[in-house]
Amino acid sequence: MPVTTGPRGDEQVGTFCLVLHSHLPWLAHHGRWPVGEEWLYQSWAHSYLPVLGVVRRLAAEGRRDLLTLGVTPVLAAQLDDPHCLRGMHDWLGGWLLRAHGAAPRLPDLAAHEHRLAGAALAEFETRWRHGASPVLRELTDAGALELLGGPATHPFGPLLDDRVRAFALETGLADAGVRLGARPAGIWAPECGYAPGMEHGYAAAGVSRFLVDGPALRGDTGLGRTVGDSGVVCFGRDLDITYRVWSPRKGYPGGRDYRDFHTFDHPSGLKPARVTGRTVPPERKRPYDPALAAVAVERDAADFVTTVRDRLVALREQLGRPGLTVAAFDTELFGHWWHEGPAWLEAVLRALPDAGVRVTTLAAAVDAGLVGGPVELPASSWGSGKDWRVWAGAQVADLVELNAEVQRALLAAVDHTPPALVRDPLLDVLAEEALLALSSDWAFMVSKHSAADYARGRAQQHAGRVGELAGLLTADRRTAATRRVARWTDDSVFGHLDARRMTSPRAR
Repeated sequence: MPVTTGPRGDEQVGTFCLVLHSHLPWLAHHGRWPVGEEWLYQSWAHSYLPVLGVVRRLAAEGRRDLLTLGVTPVLAAQLDDPHCLRGMHDWLGGWLLRAHGAAPRLPDLAAHEHRLAGAALAEFETRWRHGASPVLRELTDAGALELLGGPATHPFGPLLDDRVRAFALETGLADAGVRLGARPAGIWAPECGYAPGMEHGYAAAGVSRFLVDGPALRGDTGLGRTVGDSGVVCFGRDLDITYRVWSPRKGYPGGRDYRDFHTFDHPSGLKPARVTGRTVPPERKRPYDPALAAVAVERDAADFVTTVRDRLVALREQLGRPGLTVAAFDTELFGHWWHEGPAWLEAVLRALPDAGVRVTTLAAAVDAGLVGGPVELPASSWGSGKDWRVWAGAQVADLVELNAEVQRALLAAVDHTPPALVRDPLLDVLAEEALLALSSDWAFMVSKHSAADYARGRAQQHAGRVGELAGLLTADRRTAATRRVARWTDDSVFGHLDARRMTSPRAR
């Protein structure tokens, strides 16, 4: 049964922008691809394949400007890496075999999984064997997607030295340019982290729009806003709309008929249960029923479309003109965490235009003039408290100081090295190790008590390498530095990283 939510015709009550952010923080393992590759392959199979499949189907119908998608540079590198591509193909084959093995005990679930795994394997073999970049480039060239960029290794920008911040952003944007043929003009700043003045660095890098969380605009998210005198536009995440889907406390994925993420059939690794109830223990959860879940998808898609329409009608009355609402999520919610998420997404994107809602991208929203007057943004993030406490609070004071030491050592080595016409491989290694040490993920994992010892160990390992290599370079011990780097068997995440972009002010 199709979702119907409002009148057809030319009436448009406003604009809806869906923004997805693809980022798996714990995967870059010592500069190589992860030991915990299962996380990558699960998200690849259950989120990236089906979500982009939704976009491709809708694009084939002539629909354009469907959503805005951010893919962090480290994840983009993994999705193109030959090792990961081989591993993903093996993982999909294993998924199919696990479904077959479960058939004697769980025949209905096994049949469902067989269909999903077979379709994913065919999709991967047909379209993804050369990586994600050709897939993304095809959809962007067709006008179906706007791709967002971001700084390499996902650092928390407000805590970076200006030069390091500019270098990280340039490295990330250059990476996107290599993979996709064009530098993104929009970014999803890591953790939506912002400090006053960062917009000028964005403008210098060619970034003309970025995302912030709604409270940074005091909830006034009905239009994009230019930041100060920069001309750079910020878009605010509409929490009322976004939290309808997923919030710290509730959202559609918690519905009783959806597949339960946390309950496993351990012999097969498949998930056999539906949510049933928030307080129901795993052993008492009811079996998963795809037909019941499909009904829930229709119901929740209709509810969301009605909510978006009502929001836009209210904004039009408030602003005296059509406005917009921006819903922003981690891509992995759709399919990985919420099994039915891609089906819900497709239903919503089909139904919104029939409800008088224009679906478009952030870039197209700017082109349509959905931008209001300038604002002065406060320091902010999308983390707990909407401030910086997750990445700069007392619980991570040691990592904050470690990051400061990393930046001091990096800049000292850069300033000590004479300008060169060709790349310096030792300086490039130093810069990449520094960027890995500065990832925002380590502080996040510590603050959220998620593998905190591992996160601290990773940060300290990369910081230790920076300190050692920077010391050798500033002492002009390049032979010893070369021997030291040779002992690190890690592959480079960004083969085109060029530390000369971080030249000293004297050299410039």
